[in-house]
Amino acid sequence: MTPFEFKPQLVATLKNYNRKQFITDLMAGIIVGIVALPLAIAFGIASGVTPEKGIITAIVAGLIVSLFGGSKVQIGGPTGAFIVIIYGIIQQYGIEGLTIATIMAGILLIIFGLLHLGTIIKYIPYPIVIGFTSGIAVTIFTTQIKDLLGLSIANVPADFSSKWIAYIQNIGTITPWNAAIGIASVIVIAISPKFSKKIPGSLIAIIIMTISALLLRQYAGITSITTIGDHFAISNKLPEATIPALSFNIIKSLISPAIVIAVLGAIESLLSATVADGVIGSRHNSNTELIAQGLANLASPIFGGIPATGAIARTMTNINNGGRSPIAGIIHSGVLLLIFLFLMPFAKYIPMACLAGVLVIVSYGMCGWRSFIGIMHNPKSDIIVLWVTFLLTIFFDLTIAIEVGLVCACLLFMRRVTEATDVKIITDEIDPSEEESDFMLGNLEHLAIPKGVEVYEINGPYFFGAGNSFEEIMATFGDRPKVRIIRMRKVPFVDSTGIHNLTNLCMMSKKEGIQVILSGVNENVMKTLEHARLESIIGKDNICSHINEALERSKEIK
Repeated sequence: MTPFEFKPQLVATLKNYNRKQFITDLMAGIIVGIVALPLAIAFGIASGVTPEKGIITAIVAGLIVSLFGGSKVQIGGPTGAFIVIIYGIIQQYGIEGLTIATIMAGILLIIFGLLHLGTIIKYIPYPIVIGFTSGIAVTIFTTQIKDLLGLSIANVPADFSSKWIAYIQNIGTITPWNAAIGIASVIVIAISPKFSKKIPGSLIAIIIMTISALLLRQYAGITSITTIGDHFAISNKLPEATIPALSFNIIKSLISPAIVIAVLGAIESLLSATVADGVIGSRHNSNTELIAQGLANLASPIFGGIPATGAIARTMTNINNGGRSPIAGIIHSGVLLLIFLFLMPFAKYIPMACLAGVLVIVSYGMCGWRSFIGIMHNPKSDIIVLWVTFLLTIFFDLTIAIEVGLVCACLLFMRRVTEATDVKIITDEIDPSEEESDFMLGNLEHLAIPKGVEVYEINGPYFFGAGNSFEEIMATFGDRPKVRIIRMRKVPFVDSTGIHNLTNLCMMSKKEGIQVILSGVNENVMKTLEHARLESIIGKDNICSHINEALERSKEIK
């Protein structure tokens, strides 16, 4: 892929598009649009914005992701993973701050795509992904307890521990009818797949509970059931495009949340696209997908929306109902637009406890407890990264969790690489059975190491750890040698730190009157060493192609 290559799947799909596929995409798009409705409303409210902002995000972002995306079946929109981030940004920076941070994240996502980072992002360590998604799930569940049970708490604390303390202290304020609506919603959504594969359980629950709440209010005089209309003024008016005022200080203060939105959006969208590929037997273009996600996050806040990404649940719904082209995603956006324009005022009758029930099920689906338990059987380093990310997500915030999780993963990765590179000492003879091409040029039986010569062999990449190993191993020798042979036939590459350590080793040996000879250096490593001018320190004649030559050279030096 060239630096500015941009290949939306829609262009390729339309070349061989036909009426039969359109009918299938039409049905899939309608169903996905209906599925997206309750989720968009729930995600909007849980994020701390109005319900219509959730739907606007699904309309705008869903349309752009389908028009310009690198996946045939990806459905874009608001997702549960962003709830915690959005809520935190609004609390600290306000709605305008969220708008600016989302626009900045959109720009970052476009840059990610142009720099071909799509493949790299997909390889973010799995324990980190599970750690913060599980942490987000627990956090979402925690934020819904008040509405689920109808607790009378004026101001719910922001942090995790204080929330649960407040819930326990106010457990006596449960509103029975709200609790009944919330728990019944969870049960309906959980059992609905056994009766209906096409109609989503969340929509069934919303319809049943909304009608029940209206009937109870009308005929039983029960007015304690809290609805969306009690908290929000619902509007079906399309917002005008507005671009917020930007300044260097504002951009500087919002760079951290913008990076988190961009990274999380990239991970979730590419994960969703990868899962979809496995189901439909296709292959998405990850860099084009990132550019499309960036465009979606540029447009969504301008029209009053919130951050968006690829939604796995809606994408799978699209696939399961026959969607095989971006046309289905475009239709899904059109369906949501019609619902927004003509049915949005009726959303005020939806019980808040029902939406809380929807998000409880969403959090259960996100938690990935099976994967969490599975990682507990992995190496300790994976377990550490998992728990650190998980606990930081819950008790602090996702920004810190991702940053610290990535740092931990990098440090543990470096430790593993360092441990994988070892330095072996060969004292008396070189075992012919362990050799390959080196001995094809010499005598297999008589490769004794001359007196006054030390032979070391590096196995693995030459990182900083190898230099430290040299120092530790050399300290074990009593007598100072005249020649040190360093075999590098199993060194695939050397980094700048490795070069620095090797150079220091050669210079230190030279001061002590010890000649260093390199043996079996491959072509790539040789180019790196030449660029570092190592020849000027040890001499060109002391860089040998194989061990036979190195041993002969050591005899000449002695």
